[in-house]
Amino acid sequence: MTVQLNTHWQIAAPVAEALGAGRAVVALESTLITHGLPHPANMETALAMEAAIREQGAVPATIAVLAGRITVGLSADEIEHLASLPREHVRKCSRRDLAVAAGLGEYGATTVAGTMIAAHMAGIRMFATGGIGGVHRGQPFDVSADLIELG
Repeated sequence: MTVQLNTHWQIAAPVAEALGAGRAVVALESTLITHGLPHPANMETALAMEAAIREQGAVPATIAVLAGRITVGLSADEIEHLASLPREHVRKCSRRDLAVAAGLGEYGATTVAGTMIAAHMAGIRMFATGGIGGVHRGQPFDVSADLIELG
């Protein structure tokens, strides 16, 4: 069950309930699932991260775009589905890509920057990640939105 806020935004019931009760919620990015590790290690790692958060008494909230809906708090089935999709069928969603993926009805995996935005909008103040984007000094020069969002 989810709390549907609008056509493109939903929060899983366990996450909404925890936030409403003032319990600890930890957001997790989803690019680790789609672009970081091969299948099935991606799914196993994502589920293990969620289990570790639960063991510490908090509620995990993995964030992704599922068929056009920014979803805060994926179920195990949703994580498994996302993990099984070919990476070329999943948009890597930084802050600029969330609206595009939602508007086009796509699947999207959130980067640190994308996760921070969705988590903030949901009222989640803490997140965990396996890594952040950096600076590419070559051509083309690039500074990850993760660094800008964290700054």
